[in-house]
Amino acid sequence: MFNYELFMSAFAVLFVIIDPPGCAPIFATLTQGTSKKHQRVMAFKSVAVAAGILFIFAFFGEQIFTALHIDFDALRIAGGIMLFIIALQMVFEQRTEHRETRAEEALEEIENPEDISVFPMGIPMIAGPGTIASLLLMMSGSQGVGDQMAILAALSAVLFISLLAFLVAGWLMKIMGKTFTNVLTRVLGFLLAALATQFVIDGVKGVMAGLLG
Repeated sequence: MFNYELFMSAFAVLFVIIDPPGCAPIFATLTQGTSKKHQRVMAFKSVAVAAGILFIFAFFGEQIFTALHIDFDALRIAGGIMLFIIALQMVFEQRTEHRETRAEEALEEIENPEDISVFPMGIPMIAGPGTIASLLLMMSGSQGVGDQMAILAALSAVLFISLLAFLVAGWLMKIMGKTFTNVLTRVLGFLLAALATQFVIDGVKGVMAGLLG
């Protein structure tokens, strides 16, 4: 039987970790200067990539990590380093300047816009270490098909909300204006850097605890 209480609990956990409202401005910033069609494609593709990864880990995560001898601490460190690079580019407006130059040359019809669906939006913004770890913990503690369906339904609901947030993110950023967008880009870049650093710190702590223990 479908576990509604577990559904609400899993939904709350996954919503906080994935944070669709927080990811939406980052998505808008990374797709700034591209066509509306490209933004829609990236929105659907980002969520689809993340969904594929998360559902695979939901069913086969423990076996995959065991077979490859990889623990979550290594995943946190690797994801943190990659995310920190993106954050630096946002803080120093390297991405913004690059996109503005291309936008001036081709207005909103950039011929070869950057594909950000896999990295960083799919991984690690949506399907990050925290999301994967939380999903694995909930699935491993589930009792029966009803619990598993509740967890997967909660995941699907959060991913759908993320898609909606991405689809309206560009419109929201446009009405905010260029100055506010530039300020927000730097602030988000700083927050991303802090988040990436926390990923690395957590990973290092886990490694040290394993060595000392």
